[in-house]
Amino acid sequence: MTTEVILVKAGQLLLSLSILVVLHELGHFIPAKLFKTKVEKFYLFFDPWFSLFKIKKGETEYGIGWLPLGGYVKISGMIDESMDKEAMSLPPQPYEFRSKPAWQRLIIMIGGVTVNVILAFFIYAMILWHWGERYLPMENVKYGIAVDSLGESIGLRDGDKVVSVGHKKVEKFGSLSGQLILKEAKTIEVMRDGQELSIPIPAGFVNALLKQKEPFAYLRFPYYIEKFEKGSLADKSGLFKPGDQMLSINGKPVPYFSDFAKELRKHKNEEVNIGILRGKDSITIPMKLDEKARLGIYPQDLDKFFDFKVKKYTLLEAIPGGFRMSVDKLVSYVQQLRLIFVSKEVKVSESLGGFMSIGNLFPEAWDWLTFWEMTAFLSIILAFMNILPIPALDGGHVLFLLYEIITGRKPSEKFLEYAQIGGMIILFGLLLLANGLDFWRNIISKWF
Repeated sequence: MTTEVILVKAGQLLLSLSILVVLHELGHFIPAKLFKTKVEKFYLFFDPWFSLFKIKKGETEYGIGWLPLGGYVKISGMIDESMDKEAMSLPPQPYEFRSKPAWQRLIIMIGGVTVNVILAFFIYAMILWHWGERYLPMENVKYGIAVDSLGESIGLRDGDKVVSVGHKKVEKFGSLSGQLILKEAKTIEVMRDGQELSIPIPAGFVNALLKQKEPFAYLRFPYYIEKFEKGSLADKSGLFKPGDQMLSINGKPVPYFSDFAKELRKHKNEEVNIGILRGKDSITIPMKLDEKARLGIYPQDLDKFFDFKVKKYTLLEAIPGGFRMSVDKLVSYVQQLRLIFVSKEVKVSESLGGFMSIGNLFPEAWDWLTFWEMTAFLSIILAFMNILPIPALDGGHVLFLLYEIITGRKPSEKFLEYAQIGGMIILFGLLLLANGLDFWRNIISKWF
């Protein structure tokens, strides 16, 4: 991965998280102000020891911290991550969180999650209204699929045309991996050489698929040159031209992009003869490959080969459509999370990921449609994770407030303090584990 790609991915991740964190914290800030509760700080990112920027307006200090792991609002009279024991030891003041009625405190605490849910719904609705819903019907995958080593390991082959998963028809190509994971299917049915075959899905496949975090099947399509990566082998050679069709390597036919890429990787640091078709002329181009065996040639757009469908939405249609997409994404995420705890195939150590894993979900080139899709999905994840009844999360505070409302008894401040400390230990432990696994998988393991 080049430095430019890393910066593009990191930039998208940082902007997306900044939007989510600021709006989440606004969800707490606004009802706190409405209920005349003092908010001491409003920060994007954390600021241990120092902040990058800060300004005080009224009673609130607004700022940007240097540690991009989230953000916070510091509400007076509330036991939170600041662990301000000195302030909590003083008599309660009318403007403090602890002095407000339980129902007001509950609204303040669920405000962040509420905003994240509304944000996801709003973004999906606007995506449908502006871009529509673009998909490729499975029956239009005319060249069949191209599979990686994982797909090959279960018996799939390049050129297979998927019919169904667990004997349930796959409507859209993009939903193939999701159906395999969520339905926990035992077979995948394909057409191969005019004959329908049922491929058994072995134990461990779902775990392997979740571990690699990438689809196992891609679109198979003819390889025509669109453009070149600046400074690449192909660009420097000056021998290729846009519109050339890549056909062979050392005389071996590789008419599809996936076939060409697989064969090229077998010839690292070798000289190869690449056969192309330019107009009506067949040409052979000699090339000396490096250790990456990468030419730096971008293929033509998939729209030239496939009949994609785009479902357009009016604004009134996009509103329920956005709600449907939000629910579908939430259900899909919860079902995948459930597999970590109930499936013997899925291992926590291989499925858990931190900021590197999240960043890798963004595309290598900045694309606003994908950016907003990812931001909406991360907003759903943030809402779900925050509402979990874990002390130190919004859900933990909500749990204690519901207990107070139902029983009429407020948990002691000492109990809330210990619960906050315990919750923070759990959260920081999970944070270290997730990012430690990322560091191991993406950096350390590649050194050995």
